Amino acid sequence: MKQLPSISNQIDEDKIFKIINKNFSKIAPYWFKLISSWLIRSYNVFQDIDKFIILIYFINKDLIFFRKNGLVIDYDTFYKDKSIEIPKINITDISSDLHIPKESVRRKLQELEKSGVIKKTGKKIFVDRSAFTTAKAEQTLNELSVLLNKFNEILVKEKITNNIFDTSEITASLKNNFSFCWYQFYKLLFIFTNRWRNNVADLETLAIGLVVLLNTVGNKSFKVKDLNRKSWTMLAQGADDVGVNTMSLSDITGIPRPTVARKIKRLIEDDFLHINEKKLITMNVTGLTLKKYITLQNKNMKNLSNFLYRIINQIKITNTN
Repeated sequence: MKQLPSISNQIDEDKIFKIINKNFSKIAPYWFKLISSWLIRSYNVFQDIDKFIILIYFINKDLIFFRKNGLVIDYDTFYKDKSIEIPKINITDISSDLHIPKESVRRKLQELEKSGVIKKTGKKIFVDRSAFTTAKAEQTLNELSVLLNKFNEILVKEKITNNIFDTSEITASLKNNFSFCWYQFYKLLFIFTNRWRNNVADLETLAIGLVVLLNTVGNKSFKVKDLNRKSWTMLAQGADDVGVNTMSLSDITGIPRPTVARKIKRLIEDDFLHINEKKLITMNVTGLTLKKYITLQNKNMKNLSNFLYRIINQIKITNTN
């Protein structure tokens, strides 16, 4: 008989938040890469991130059902011969939960139905199996495993745990506990995207901005620094002395160049980004926008801490008992 896990073994959520703040330069590249890649892949499915989010909103209904009934479904079972039936579509609920205007939700649902992604029969809605496969979490699962592995290394360094898990062990644990872990991931994702949409702009703009941010994070002279979150945030402004052009941003994100140029202009006007005389774009959050950015980032890190608290403790329990 397996030994029951001890409550004293779990890692405290407040402690995780403090560890993230202290070691931000070590965790930031993997966190921003995870979100950036997810947004870019989402855009490339329908050329509209909100459409993809509506799709996973429907998929999340299954995860909520499993969660409410105490069921943990593994990765392979979740995607095997899968179809989703939503008893009743409620545009008001979708609009409220995703912070997308009702008319936009209505229009996007009509477009998804026209393209065969969803099918309506009376008040019921069915998600087409091919669309469900499109939303399969394979690459995101790998990137999340890397993020958790790096955070695990930090926990060991900080002497919070002696347990060391490589990415393959973490991936296996995420797959075994998939419905639990992906419920937590989508919860984090919805909060993060809603917060950006409410306070800044649309999600395509976020995808573009994150690519510029990652260009800064990947700067060799900046990447080697061991920084807490406050120092990282301040030093990141203007740290990239090269920059990236709109063509490259379009190639990376898949968003048409004219659209990229328009959204970059918005971010520059709002003091999130800077464009130099060579038309190269760098991260340079200034003034009141910097204060707003820090406030948003603080809330995001609180939510990330909650997510890591739940996932790390789940992996810790399942891999050590």
